[in-house]
Amino acid sequence: MRALTLAVAAAVAAVGGARGEEIRVAGDGALRAAVGRLKPGTTLLLESGTYRGGLYLRGVSGTAEARIVLRGADAGRTPVFVGGGSEGIHLADCNYVTLANLQVKGFPGNGINVDDGGSFDTPSRGVVVEDVTIRDTGPKGNHDALKLSGVDAFVVRRCRFEGWGGSAIDMVGCHDGLVEDCTFVGKPTCSQASGVQIKGGSARILVQTSFFHQAGMRAINLGGSTGLEYFRPRVGDCEAEDVTIAGNRFLGGMASVAFVTADGGHVHHNTIVLPDKWVLRILQETRDGRFKPCRAGRFEDNLVVCDASVRVFVNVGPGTAPETFTFRRNAWFSRAGALRPKLPTAEADGVYDVDPKLDRIAEGACRATSKDPRLAGIGADAYTPPKPKQD
Repeated sequence: MRALTLAVAAAVAAVGGARGEEIRVAGDGALRAAVGRLKPGTTLLLESGTYRGGLYLRGVSGTAEARIVLRGADAGRTPVFVGGGSEGIHLADCNYVTLANLQVKGFPGNGINVDDGGSFDTPSRGVVVEDVTIRDTGPKGNHDALKLSGVDAFVVRRCRFEGWGGSAIDMVGCHDGLVEDCTFVGKPTCSQASGVQIKGGSARILVQTSFFHQAGMRAINLGGSTGLEYFRPRVGDCEAEDVTIAGNRFLGGMASVAFVTADGGHVHHNTIVLPDKWVLRILQETRDGRFKPCRAGRFEDNLVVCDASVRVFVNVGPGTAPETFTFRRNAWFSRAGALRPKLPTAEADGVYDVDPKLDRIAEGACRATSKDPRLAGIGADAYTPPKPKQD
């Protein structure tokens, strides 16, 4: 519950604030000239059209009460960043900045990069990315659509990711963050290692109410394998901790969730449909004596629908502690016939062989239409996002 409380609190804090000067620009030259005028409370409105990539902002910060906003002026015709460098937009050591209603397309490095400017003890804070579409990043290798390094109290909301090389969202040393209502769609032309990756000392992250369609080898990589020099703020004993994955829908992909050198993690009320090989994985990839074995994950109230492609439900790698994992109240249905999934520990109150009668699978709805009471309270349909705490 700690991850839920802090992540939602971060979301509320990040989106508030007063408005000040409004600047409207049309064309790349006007945009470059206007970024020098940004100050707390400024809203920079971009008219529809094409803008050159490589937009770099360093040390540009609003405040919690007066954010800086870069937003497409017309929600029906979003401005597009394309060409002009390896990245579309880069925010370095920026705080309380919102990027909204934009498209970023076809960059070989990263689509959008947000980092702490290399100052690990002073992370960037309060960055919001919402209603942004990032397409065709890479398309092969370790190239991320949205890269976050040393970013705290951030929000990624209602964004769409189509085709990437490494991760659609890659977090390294990020804390108190929220990803919600996003769509991740892999493309056969891209390598797609993972949809969301949470590693490098990240903590208190909530990923909720999003849709993952063929989103890579691991749709969500809860943990990862990070060079020790990149951990933020410093190396601890795991890649990620206090992470919650809830209310999401997964369609296809090699594995829906992987716990990787992670301490804990709560995966609950998700709907997982037709994974290509595994439902989840438990792995240890950072080999260093300071790190605990991957441990203490919880997999609860999830609805899993598979076919004969899944022969091993949970892939367990060496050096892990699978006996510390908890499985409770999950519903398992196979189109290939009756099953009892082999799990690392005995499941409590599991539900087996009840057809949820999913509707509109190809469209990503994946909603259970069965009225069987045994499925009550299970899967993404039963998830209610936590309400922000009121002071």
